[in-house]
Amino acid sequence: MLSIPPNTRISLCTSPIDMRKSFNGLIGIVRNELGDDPLTGHLFVFLNRNRTLLKILYWDGDGFAIWFRRLESGTFRFPVQKEGVPSIEITRSGLSMILEGVDLSQLPHRKRFSQKTA
Repeated sequence: MLSIPPNTRISLCTSPIDMRKSFNGLIGIVRNELGDDPLTGHLFVFLNRNRTLLKILYWDGDGFAIWFRRLESGTFRFPVQKEGVPSIEITRSGLSMILEGVDLSQLPHRKRFSQKTA
């Protein structure tokens, strides 16, 4: 499992991607479709159309790294997505639950303090 520092932002790409893409292809998606900078050290998460393959692209300080997971049974479930939004942000615990097979859209969310909403 990945060790994710506390201030790391995690962006989920809302459109399925071709999993044959490697570093340059994923970097291009982050820059051109998500409008983000892949050199930030944040995590960028991608799914295939069948939701059985997941890739995470991140800058590791001196180079890019890809973490890849293939399910033998079942599918990954991302949270509910708004139409036309290229990516959504989740927490470290949210990513962990997705990797464990939890459907985040089925969980009740309690209000918490956030600098963004204060």
